[in-house]
Amino acid sequence: MSPSRLNAICSALPSASWWSDPLIWWSVVGVLSALVLAFLGLLVGTTDLGTSWYWLMEGDSQAQLVLWDIRLPRSVGAWCAGALLALAGAMAQGLFRNPLADPYLLGSASGAALAVAVVLAGGEASVATLAWTGRLELTSAAFVGACGAMALTLLLARGTLQTQALLLSGIVVAFVLGAMTSMLLLVSVDAWRAMQSFLLGNTGFLGWSATGFLALACGVCLAPGLWLARGLDALTLGEDTAQSLGLSLRWLRLAYLGLVCLATATAVAQVGVVSFVGLVAPHLVRQTGPMNHRRLLWCSMLCGGALLQIADVLSRYLISPAELPVGVLTACLGGMYLLLLMWRRGSHD
Repeated sequence: MSPSRLNAICSALPSASWWSDPLIWWSVVGVLSALVLAFLGLLVGTTDLGTSWYWLMEGDSQAQLVLWDIRLPRSVGAWCAGALLALAGAMAQGLFRNPLADPYLLGSASGAALAVAVVLAGGEASVATLAWTGRLELTSAAFVGACGAMALTLLLARGTLQTQALLLSGIVVAFVLGAMTSMLLLVSVDAWRAMQSFLLGNTGFLGWSATGFLALACGVCLAPGLWLARGLDALTLGEDTAQSLGLSLRWLRLAYLGLVCLATATAVAQVGVVSFVGLVAPHLVRQTGPMNHRRLLWCSMLCGGALLQIADVLSRYLISPAELPVGVLTACLGGMYLLLLMWRRGSHD
């Protein structure tokens, strides 16, 4: 190959600065990981990997039904649910200017779970058998519960957005609403049996109807979130500075609170209580470099989707043919990550 030809090829390749951009890095890695994990989701189940591979290549109609109507929507839905939780976490952290803000620490997820328990206990329905209209009813109830819990948290914190009172109020609200959910389910034994795995976090209830609902919610929450992201950038400079730039803090807060509650409610209504994804994903994204909130929201969504997909695959594989609750797995992994982060920061102080 001539030197001129080699120089032309090298000039056409992306430069190191192009690849070092966190937005491009997360976009490429996020999309590739989603595809790889979705493929792994087709192979991992109650059967061994060899049988699943045979089903994928030459399986009969029954095997194809398991792969394309049960396992694939579960993997895609897990990505969408993780993306919603991470998006809600990144929005909450930017809005409250607190890196520990999270749908679960602010109580909104507990309020959504309580509302879901009330609806299912009253209707005596199974989450897995709900059609599109049932999913809409469940999500609407979860949204009302999440908004009520968030309002209660802000009321107890007296509207503060940056102090420790906000997180302490959110923890109190989460514990109280979680206790109310447990009391409700203990009253009805049948509801407890149906809701036990759901409240621990379970992606096994996801079908194409639930996955479509989650994907729609991702678009509905992402578009206005990116459009208003400059308001979060201005808010990081302080409330006085943001107001001097002509920003209406009241409407910005109401908009983002609504988006956080909607994203959290939709995810909780479909997969149950899955903790730490909304807290860990934005932290992982920030480790790759500084970025504005528009980039942070997008990259956090990709990271959160991958995290819940990984947890979904591991929950099916670790004790196969049985399954671990995916919420328990994310809590363990997320807790270990935060402990490691705290230890590293403590060692540097």
